[in-house]
Amino acid sequence: MAHHVTVMTRTGCHLCEVAEQDIERICGELGVAWSAEDVDSDPEWRAEYGDRVPVILVDDAEHGYWRVEEDRLREALA
Repeated sequence: MAHHVTVMTRTGCHLCEVAEQDIERICGELGVAWSAEDVDSDPEWRAEYGDRVPVILVDDAEHGYWRVEEDRLREALA
């Protein structure tokens, strides 16, 4: 099964920048597609994720927030 990782992010968020770098590295190593979405571009996303960015989604299911837990993410993508 091909996985997809989404980082729910916000402009100017330092933790989001770090998470995107981590996701880019990990997904690059594993050959997994990923994308970043700005929570402020959609009122529903802002309401759902706004207080917890960055939020990491794996196959559209919430996997974690604030920091990338590398070992746990790698396991989910294996």
